[in-house]
Amino acid sequence: MKRFLAWLASFRLRILLRTSFLLLALVVLVMTVTVLQEEKQRSYDTYQASLNKTKAQIVARLHHPAGQLALLNPRWDAASAAAGRPLVLPFSAIDFDDQNKVRNAIEMAGCLVQYPDHGSLCVAVGNNPWAGGFIYAAGTFASGPLEAHRIGDEFLDGAHRLRVTVRLREQSWQWIAPFEPLANGAPTRGEGVRGRFTGYVELPDRDYTGARPLKEFRGWVWQSGRCLDAAADDEESCRKQSFFSLRLPVESLRQGILQSARPVWPPADLDQYKVQVEVLPPGEGAPLFASDRPGAVPPFALDALSTLLLPGESLSIRRVDAGSEREVALLAGRDEAQELSSPLLTRLIRRLPVESLEATEVELRDEIATPLGNYRLVLKGDARSVNKTLSVVATRLSWFIGAMLGAIAIAWLVIEIGLIRPIARLTRRTRGLSRSVQADGGLERYDLADLRGGDELGLLAGGLDELLQRVREDAERGRIRSAQEKDMWHAVGHEIMSPLQSLLALHGNEADPSHRYISRMQQAVRVLYGSASPSEAFAGSQLDIAAVDLAAFVNNVAENAGIADVVCHGTAAPVPVRADEFALEDVFAHLLRNAERYRPEGSPIELTLAIDDNTASVTVANQGPAIADDMLERIFEYGVSDQAESAAAGNRGQGLFVARTYMAKMGGTIVARNTADGVAFVLTLPRARPA
Repeated sequence: MKRFLAWLASFRLRILLRTSFLLLALVVLVMTVTVLQEEKQRSYDTYQASLNKTKAQIVARLHHPAGQLALLNPRWDAASAAAGRPLVLPFSAIDFDDQNKVRNAIEMAGCLVQYPDHGSLCVAVGNNPWAGGFIYAAGTFASGPLEAHRIGDEFLDGAHRLRVTVRLREQSWQWIAPFEPLANGAPTRGEGVRGRFTGYVELPDRDYTGARPLKEFRGWVWQSGRCLDAAADDEESCRKQSFFSLRLPVESLRQGILQSARPVWPPADLDQYKVQVEVLPPGEGAPLFASDRPGAVPPFALDALSTLLLPGESLSIRRVDAGSEREVALLAGRDEAQELSSPLLTRLIRRLPVESLEATEVELRDEIATPLGNYRLVLKGDARSVNKTLSVVATRLSWFIGAMLGAIAIAWLVIEIGLIRPIARLTRRTRGLSRSVQADGGLERYDLADLRGGDELGLLAGGLDELLQRVREDAERGRIRSAQEKDMWHAVGHEIMSPLQSLLALHGNEADPSHRYISRMQQAVRVLYGSASPSEAFAGSQLDIAAVDLAAFVNNVAENAGIADVVCHGTAAPVPVRADEFALEDVFAHLLRNAERYRPEGSPIELTLAIDDNTASVTVANQGPAIADDMLERIFEYGVSDQAESAAAGNRGQGLFVARTYMAKMGGTIVARNTADGVAFVLTLPRARPA
């Protein structure tokens, strides 16, 4: 049986190693499953918050005038912008005569379609039919200095002019509007130009002799005084941006309003109107700006909200009219092509237990108020879509897990073949080491010199042999050093005790303070005399416990401490306690030296005496830096000091250790605490009962 156990012991390391690698592989698998479970739980928890955040973003966008513009025009999109279809504004009308008001209105509503080369255009109607049934057009274009039309000219081709075309099915209205400045004289460089576009019905022969402008057609233009290109050095090469606003009288809109007492607004056929605006230069050149030019960037529309939706989420926008609801838009998250996922991992993720939501299908609602009615939002999501995303991520990471398990297997083979087998041979040779040491301290007898060699095993054996030799040498040196230190303590104690005894004879009067301090020195030498270490000496010392007047003792310590500004409180009446007078004086000496070291110069050290039924306490407080919370207890350990080279500075971390040791032997306690402006040490001693 013993042989079997010995034989089995030779395989213990192999069994431990193989078990460790097996456990490591299992830990990797368990960790993977745990991480998947945590990620699934976190994803489920995050999904609800994400859906609420998405709803808040959608509501915030739709509350903005640009969002209300999109609600009022749910079928308006990029194709509508290219066709010039009018929008319904969230305002009743536009004050087209005031540049600032027009700019603020269209920029706040977000209806501008942006074009290349500093061009933009907003075509819209107000949301109130009684504003006149006009179509408003406002925007910007870039050109050189505007050339004006002279009154009386038969032809309008010599001036900058607008051509505006409005079409409704088979009907069309077309106007030409030349630029006319409001002030005479050409502006100087740096000044802006303000004028109007006077509208005429466009004639095929372009001869406008005797033609009268349309009163209902109103147009204004403001050209900036600054060049778009800062490098332009003359007036002809200076291109400037102009802002224009138009009011277009469309007869079909006005007839629809006038023919009914309660006209339907916006008109049902508004999306069939097409408005085209062109800015023509003087002469026969190409238009400076055309609303049908490619490259237009439309403003915000409802279909842009689909970018906020995740796959599996949908947004329904319904208009609420007199208790009934009508869906105006239904958006869904785009199903992006996802990477392939492992069916095994997908089934595993589905089976992982998590704290699910109250329902996997989540529905959130909200309402938006606009000038033309209220809209209800219904945002739906499915938390189960989390499993699909997580499965894709897990499939991608499964290659890393497989590589990690493969690396564990390779590491096991390398260690098994390259290390464990040679070490097993060395183990068999060193099996008797512990038995040899336990039997007769036989480090001297144990020798591995015959196992030395040039390979790893030989180097290890040689290292062990050298280590054993050094251990033997260090053990011998340690024994000699310990004996020398003990002899030194005896010699030091003997040499110090003789002069102290002579000094005590010279100061024999017990009332003499020198007598008291010499007695304390004798006691300290007796404590340390013959001990192996100072900490053991203090811990093993014996104290002479007797009744001591703590009030008189505190006053005496304050007077004879040799430290300035030591103030006593509450020491007027006697307070007898049970203590060793010499040990207690050592305690106060250590505390006062520490307080003197850390207090600001000139600040007092306060000793406050307080009593209760069974104990008396003295608080030693000083101003200065606070003690770290994690050091309030550690400072009473032997050798703990806040100075990096405490021994070199004479501070060995011994004072507070001695203080707590003596207080414990006297049946008392000492604790440290931080105050508002410094540190306080509280000493508590049992009160002495009268005989």
